[in-house]
Amino acid sequence: MMFRRGAKSDIIGGLDVGSTAVRIAIGQLVPVGERVELHIIGAAEAPSEGVHRGVVTSIDDTVSSISACLEKAERMTGIPIEHVWVGISGNQIISAESKGVVAVSKANGEITEEEMERAIEAARMVATPLNYEILHVIPKSYTVDGQVGIKDPTGMTGVRLEVDTQIIQGLTSQIKNLTKAIYRTKLDIDDLVLSILANAEAAVTEKQKELGVAIINLGGATTSLVVFEEGDLLDTAVLPIGSEHISADLAIGLRTSIDVAERLKLEYGSVLPKEVGKKEELDLYELGSANHEMASRKFACEIIEARVEEIFDKIEAVFKKMGRSGRLPAGVVLTGGGAKLTGLVEFTKNKLRLPATLGYPLNITSVTDKVNDLAFTTAIGLVKWGATVQGTAEKNELGGLISRFGAGKFSRWFKGLFP
Repeated sequence: MMFRRGAKSDIIGGLDVGSTAVRIAIGQLVPVGERVELHIIGAAEAPSEGVHRGVVTSIDDTVSSISACLEKAERMTGIPIEHVWVGISGNQIISAESKGVVAVSKANGEITEEEMERAIEAARMVATPLNYEILHVIPKSYTVDGQVGIKDPTGMTGVRLEVDTQIIQGLTSQIKNLTKAIYRTKLDIDDLVLSILANAEAAVTEKQKELGVAIINLGGATTSLVVFEEGDLLDTAVLPIGSEHISADLAIGLRTSIDVAERLKLEYGSVLPKEVGKKEELDLYELGSANHEMASRKFACEIIEARVEEIFDKIEAVFKKMGRSGRLPAGVVLTGGGAKLTGLVEFTKNKLRLPATLGYPLNITSVTDKVNDLAFTTAIGLVKWGATVQGTAEKNELGGLISRFGAGKFSRWFKGLFP
């Protein structure tokens, strides 16, 4: 399960097991002069079965879905994939703040990385809810002898070292079921990463994190978000509503099948019905319906707008709770398959009163056009995460948040789950 530094140690995989699709991205670290660049050499997806709202509901079906996706990726790249970084999400993810306090042990009072690590471990000792396990302990800022707001206390002198952290935890049963399904495909797991953090790694810059930015991933069954400010993670949230609900609303409203509704949403859907003509009609037969049934495109877009309005009302409520409603200078970055909806950027700007952009992966070269597919942002972000943790990629290019995570500790925990 630990990273294999063999002949293929420059190959990094990212696996995103979602409610509607399983996606995998394969990256390769390529030397370019004196630096190393991350190149995406393949990406594949397969329909997801056995996963609902980010939680495995059937291990056998999940294994089949992952295997189908893996087979496509291996055919595309011609490389056997042996290990992957895995994204985890779902309603059961919780986040809480924790403080760690230690006495500086060196006689001269100098603070070293070991002292910082002890402080983070002290924060990890927070009371964990029953049946939950810690996924990430994220240092936000340090305090040395009462001096607050220190980002990196290495080399400073003091007697008392404190660290404020964000603890992200996942339900033990969810973790076990997901990892069990992946192991059955003969894949090893490098580590588990909260999916929305992988999105952030792929789609936002350090400057945006400094200014204040929110990353919103519109998935099939859930919508997840993370907010950064002054370079630190402020908070995360997962909402039990996603783009699948839009398709279900269309199927009910237009009295058609879910497959026809999904195609209509992707090909003709918009969250700005005011820009759609009243007389525009769609023949549902051309979208896969068994009969020639006409539907008003404007009415369909009004259905879409109503559900998206509900999703963004919930997002705005999260921002208000954080005290950041309309107060994120770098705005909102939209990722996930649901972000493909026509007019969503304009809708977001007006609804949240913030700048908004689509979150395509940054600093990536690729032979596949999947890097321009918002649905693959998580998988590509997991590859970037793995490249940074592996330590052979340029940190300035591939993000600085990970270097403060204590990566790999969680993998040692779930390594002992299975014989």
